[in-house]
Amino acid sequence: AHVAPPDTAAEGASTRITLGPGGRDVRLWGDLDDGAADRLRRLLDAHPGVVRLHLTSDGGLVDEGTAIGELVAERGLVTYVPDYCVSACTLAFVRGRERLIMEDSRLGFHAPYEPGAFGAMIPVDASEERGRYLAAGLEPAFVDQALATPSRDIWIPDAARLRAAGAVTRVVGPGDLPDSTLDDDDSLAGARAAVIRAVDLLAPLASRRPGALDGIAARYRNSYRQGRSESDGLDLIRAEAVGAMRAAFVGADDATLADLGRLVLDAMAASGGEETCRAIGRDGDLVTAAEALPDRQGGRARMRDLLDRALAGPAPLVASSVAPPPLLASASSLHASGCAAMRHRLSGILSRGDALRLREALLGRTARRLEASALPGEP
Repeated sequence: AHVAPPDTAAEGASTRITLGPGGRDVRLWGDLDDGAADRLRRLLDAHPGVVRLHLTSDGGLVDEGTAIGELVAERGLVTYVPDYCVSACTLAFVRGRERLIMEDSRLGFHAPYEPGAFGAMIPVDASEERGRYLAAGLEPAFVDQALATPSRDIWIPDAARLRAAGAVTRVVGPGDLPDSTLDDDDSLAGARAAVIRAVDLLAPLASRRPGALDGIAARYRNSYRQGRSESDGLDLIRAEAVGAMRAAFVGADDATLADLGRLVLDAMAASGGEETCRAIGRDGDLVTAAEALPDRQGGRARMRDLLDRALAGPAPLVASSVAPPPLLASASSLHASGCAAMRHRLSGILSRGDALRLREALLGRTARRLEASALPGEP
């Protein structure tokens, strides 16, 4: 099917070429502008251990895409598209010794053109591009369809079609290769934006607890720079998000904690399985709690509202690592406590209105001790 071009790199974004960790990966992002292939050649000459080229580009100059493809073939590199590779970028991708994508990666094809006045796209002879695709082993019928796509349109085949046509040799998972999420911008600001995209519940931290958000962003950026996988990075962000959220709720008032308890109870009931329910009730995973509720129960919106309320108060004098997991499943019977038992316990605490016991159940004994230390008469 013909679809609109994907929302990809900013128009006119210059090619960004960086060496990944360990000197085995090169990350290329942005338009293929004049000199991109020469810059890549110099980097490869300086780092002969490179085996893989990550491509994230919405195209650019055909000559640069072709020259990059020649480099790829000459050096025997594996090409990998973690997100999108469109137009002239595909001329580089198909020259890979292996050609890897993720299931939702987008390869986009269309007929070549020359830019004319007032944004006009002037069709040009596609015989050279046809020859390059065929020489790379792509199915002739696939190449015909790719180059029959008008220049103003774009054809994005699915992964199965790409494999059947020989354009892709393997579909990889998010845990197989180094993360490429920050290829366009690995600054702290770029990492901060990626963290919020991954777990949007953290957005209130940007204004209320910027230091906490920056800490998460810095640790995620370090994971990216170490070459850890995308799934590792997401696991890190989610774990950090849970810690930051629970730290915020340590300072929440009793009414907010009671509403959080009701959300957690609803989430365990809606979880649909023991494993998810245990993650919520036993491990205190508030991100999973928000996600477990169906849209009609507004789990994410409810959690954001509660987090806003918690963050509106003074920051608690406790680090996120201080508060241990909640105690809905007691230590003595941790593995024996099933979802029903944890729900029963939390329901009972809520019905009794026992604020200290609720705080302990949701946030752990440390949070209860902090609350208790503020009672009159306590040292």
